[in-house]
Amino acid sequence: MGQDDFLAKQYVKEGNFEKAVVFYERLTKKQPNRHDYTEGLIQCYQQLERYQESEALLKGLLERPRPYPAFHIELGYNYALQNKQQEAEAQYQLAVNAVRQRPNHGYGLGVRFQKYALLDWALQAYQLAMEGNPDLDYNLQMARIYGEQGHIGQMYDSYLQLLENGKTSQAKVLRQIEGFINDDPENGNNQLLRKSILKRLQKDPNPLWNELLSWLFVQQNQFKQAFIQEKALYKRSSEKSLARIENLGRHSFSVKEFAIAHDIFEFMAKEANDVPTTLRAQLTLLQIDGIQNGDKSIAKRADQFEKMMATYGYQAATLDLQLAYAKFLTFTQDKPELASRILKKCLKLPLDRYTKAKVKMGLGDILVYDQRFNQALIQYSQVQKNLKNDVMGQNARFKVAQTSFYKGDFDWALEQLKVLRGSASQLIANDAMQLSLLISDNVFMDSTQTALKTYARADLLAYQNENDKAIVLLQTIMDEHQGKSIEDEALLKQAKLYEMQGKFDQARLNYMKIAEFFPWDILADDANYALGQLYEHQLKDTEKAKACYEKIIYDYQDSYYFPLARKHFRRLRGDLVN
Repeated sequence: MGQDDFLAKQYVKEGNFEKAVVFYERLTKKQPNRHDYTEGLIQCYQQLERYQESEALLKGLLERPRPYPAFHIELGYNYALQNKQQEAEAQYQLAVNAVRQRPNHGYGLGVRFQKYALLDWALQAYQLAMEGNPDLDYNLQMARIYGEQGHIGQMYDSYLQLLENGKTSQAKVLRQIEGFINDDPENGNNQLLRKSILKRLQKDPNPLWNELLSWLFVQQNQFKQAFIQEKALYKRSSEKSLARIENLGRHSFSVKEFAIAHDIFEFMAKEANDVPTTLRAQLTLLQIDGIQNGDKSIAKRADQFEKMMATYGYQAATLDLQLAYAKFLTFTQDKPELASRILKKCLKLPLDRYTKAKVKMGLGDILVYDQRFNQALIQYSQVQKNLKNDVMGQNARFKVAQTSFYKGDFDWALEQLKVLRGSASQLIANDAMQLSLLISDNVFMDSTQTALKTYARADLLAYQNENDKAIVLLQTIMDEHQGKSIEDEALLKQAKLYEMQGKFDQARLNYMKIAEFFPWDILADDANYALGQLYEHQLKDTEKAKACYEKIIYDYQDSYYFPLARKHFRRLRGDLVN
């Protein structure tokens, strides 16, 4: 029998229903109570248009004591295949009536109706089941049906009812809803969801509805409105946790909404009751100040750092302050010696292995800035050795390669990069591949390695925030090594520096040169993606941005940027993107 069952299923899979019938008839004769055999035989009869035989079989099953009501749906579907719609609906109604008598049949019959896309009948089955037994909850199934039917408002109501009943998690519901909205507050689906939530909030001031409103506002990039909801939640909460507000601040910061991010972290700094939370808020405010005001705020930020250092001193719990101050001293005030002393002092504190590695990484960065490459390599190598299987350890190995590149030791840099190309971190692996290809493509082409050494110096100048000098040096590569493989590397690096300086037209020209003159080189996808981002966010030309993303979709399907380009293209085209 096991062999017959296997062969029957195999023939159905292959579409050979004539042969499958033979085995299913044998199986149902031997085990008439096995519904899977019976349904397999019915399927074969229907595929072969032997409707009278499947009808006779189904009627026989329904004449048994306490028959399974799903067979009414099967018989109805059998009639529908013969265009006998009236007879079909009569059978569907008998199935629904069975739910009235026994609500627990609701789920099985609802699923069976859905199998044949009889969605209105499925809804009836679920609704009657819940009316007959209030302990049953099929809002999830109903919501999905409403979504398929395009009844978005009813879909939202079902999902929100699920949450109100506590029958599922908020995260699960939001994943389902996310595919029906976009970032446009005027979108009809977005407005329907907002109205559904507000209607519930007016009837019942449950914090759940504020959370959902906040989530919707974030999806719509309306961070100010989301902040209003989060403040309301915070003030009503007995726990007084700032975690949600901090997450909102981080999100708004990540998408460069610095004004509202400033307001959020200012609120957080005032409300925080513990040192780590206060410190995180204050440090982020200093970071935002630097982004918004640049050189104008250097003196003010330096003063604030000194006051914070005087307040908190040197302790393991405040290491983020020392790391941020050391970075500020090095990369903003050009005081690497003082920064090094601060971090060396931190290393004398009782630190765990991971925290010590974090300080060593910061110290290594400062030593690279100060061109003390061998000392920097010692710091990075220690982290790499102590955290071999950690992302920080992999990052330290990449820093070893990068530092070796800066000092012109290209062979050692390549050795480190070969290991990293299989890194668990996709970002590190991608960076490692880019640097590896830059070196390998150029180290053998020029025995003197003049162009590569010049590029390494320019890269170091960019690292040291000497962007004007780096741009000039990169231009010499393009002038003196025109047509060589390093030209597109210099063009891309220069374009990135132009963007940092706000020289968007010059950056655009560089990206376009790479796309036009190096279309099959390794950096073509980078250039097209960067150009798409530039058009979308800086030059405000969505049509040209779409064209750049579309080019990646069609021409660079193996690219790291392929999934991002596809998502951006669909969003700009107006699709609902999950």
